Amino acid sequence: MKILGIDEAGRGCVIGPMVFCGVLCNIDDNRQLLAMGVRDSKELTRGKREKLAGQLIKMVSGWTVLEIQPHEIDSENINKLGIKKIIELISKHKPDRVYLDVPVSGRGIKRYNSNIKNYFNSTKLEVIGENNADKNYPVVSAASIIAKVHRDNVIEKIKESYEDFGSGYPSDWKTTDFLRKYYDSNGRFPEEIVRMKWKTLDGIRQKELF
Repeated sequence: MKILGIDEAGRGCVIGPMVFCGVLCNIDDNRQLLAMGVRDSKELTRGKREKLAGQLIKMVSGWTVLEIQPHEIDSENINKLGIKKIIELISKHKPDRVYLDVPVSGRGIKRYNSNIKNYFNSTKLEVIGENNADKNYPVVSAASIIAKVHRDNVIEKIKESYEDFGSGYPSDWKTTDFLRKYYDSNGRFPEEIVRMKWKTLDGIRQKELF
């Protein structure tokens, strides 16, 4: 049985893209993934993630990374955008079963999974979407690792044109400090890399007004 694990990185960031990854392998490969030390990317150091990502892309049957840029997130619902990328990954890899980390809770989980399955109009495709799937299914953990490493590399590339703004998340003081200084100097934010509708920016604007 071919299984596809899907996860994303950068959902809550204010700077940089949201990255989706799909990893295709055989269901029997789960043991090998566990033996490699694959688990939720947030539980691994950056160095360990990078090492595992290199091993994974050689070991799995296939993998794909897709980016959603800040201007896209500003113009459309982030969950709808995510479903479009998930459908794109499934369409490309054609698995028998999909495991994915779902960003909604409660009754929304079933609806989220149904929206994906119904698109393909197939009784054969299994869609298993859960909260914390990156902790529960090794193939989703593998996707989370590759997605995180890819996003980290994109962030480092962006910094070459700006400065060290940290992780790009609102909880990172380096990120908010960079945005505040940029706004002070330019009277605006760098729209090409920033999600302009995030509340983080409203807070900075309000402080500047008062």
